[in-house]
Amino acid sequence: MNRKPGIKSRMKFLTLALLATALCLTLSAAQEPSPPAPDFSKLGRTFILELATGQFDKAAAQFDAAMSQALPEEKLAQTWSSLVAQVGSLKAIHEVRVVPEQKFKVAYVNCQFEKAMLDAKIVFSSDAKIAGLFFVPSGQAAGSDAAPQAGWTAPAYTMPNSFLETPITITAMHWELPGTLSAPVGNGRFPAVVLVAGSGPHDEDESIGPNKPFKDLAWGLASRGIVVLRYTKRTAKYGMKSTDDANTLTVKDEVIDDVRAAAAFAALQQNVDPKRIYLLGHSLGAYLAPRIATGDPQIAGIIILAGNIRPTEQLIVEQVRYLTSRNGTVSPEAQKQIDAAEQVQREVESPDLKPGTMIDVFGSQMPSSYWLDLRSYNPAQMAAALKIPILVLQGEKDYQVRLADFDGWKKALAGHSNATFKIYSGLNHLFMISTAAGDQLSTPTEYNKFGHMSPDVVGDIATWISSPGPLSK
Repeated sequence: MNRKPGIKSRMKFLTLALLATALCLTLSAAQEPSPPAPDFSKLGRTFILELATGQFDKAAAQFDAAMSQALPEEKLAQTWSSLVAQVGSLKAIHEVRVVPEQKFKVAYVNCQFEKAMLDAKIVFSSDAKIAGLFFVPSGQAAGSDAAPQAGWTAPAYTMPNSFLETPITITAMHWELPGTLSAPVGNGRFPAVVLVAGSGPHDEDESIGPNKPFKDLAWGLASRGIVVLRYTKRTAKYGMKSTDDANTLTVKDEVIDDVRAAAAFAALQQNVDPKRIYLLGHSLGAYLAPRIATGDPQIAGIIILAGNIRPTEQLIVEQVRYLTSRNGTVSPEAQKQIDAAEQVQREVESPDLKPGTMIDVFGSQMPSSYWLDLRSYNPAQMAAALKIPILVLQGEKDYQVRLADFDGWKKALAGHSNATFKIYSGLNHLFMISTAAGDQLSTPTEYNKFGHMSPDVVGDIATWISSPGPLSK
């Protein structure tokens, strides 16, 4: 379940992707004599200064046709204001680098804001019009979206010129969580989906090694006419301060309250159909999806990606046993890990477990309140009571959440016409291609190899959201 046991205090500065548009323009006729080559460095610097000084009319006048439609002057001003609200005002421009990217010239403008150092990535088409704009943490820009530090490139199944990304803030009580809204370009009201990450302090992309499965999903679904909302988990931003009392933490604090706030936020967007807001949970997020939907009539349907139906403590033991005995033998050190996992399960399941105590999960202390809360949760029963559409997807090679869980969902929802199920051959827990041979399951080392969520999975999710019902085999 993407388990990082316990809650660790850590802050991550998120990529502030204002928009992603790339459109190649060709010159209709040769110009004679040839004009001077554009000074992209100067153009990039000037553009940022125009934004910083409120000259949004001059800045927007430099956009190409697609950008002008996607980000007119008023929206550009709103987007810049949203950025400044998060990182403070622009203090200085330190340097500008210009690099070629395919048929474009890209100016990286190093900007010092009050609270962060960012690189503005400004994409220029062949006639020096601005065809794309990004803001990324300084040092992650290396001339392409495939910078080694960032470790991510857009999947081939995305169409970056078909949607816009805007930084947002989700507020649940007094906790504020940064996130991104990916919205298709165009008028009308679109279906929307809120992404719910697995266990551990995840960023908005659910980053694991060089992989960003939630960014894959967001870009893929937004390219297909679906608004996607993703955000940083509370435990990633606030750590031990994720609840007013760390000794009483539950999944309501870690996950549920924030998801419901995100769904409410989505419903208020002018381009979102409030009657078509879906919930997509991965791993722990999928496990909790029936509970979240049960208490939120705003949710029109749920998508369960690699969701366990068995208790979490059982999965911990299963995962440790698998990882420590894959070669057929169990070393003394491996046996200690198995014993520790089994001890966690005994403590969690003990009838003597009382509020106010702590359970050691491989060196991290988790309050008993967390486990007591989950003890009373039965995902099978809650899912079976739902009347909304349910989509359950599972990777065949997943070692973290097994086919036994997938079969559990099928059993719980047997005879329910609102439920759809699908298994994907050769995919792991991230719904990426597994390198495991034969009938072997995947391993954690696969997550260190860059990949993308399967286009089949993204396509099936988009198809189902557009018309919830059975999928093709």
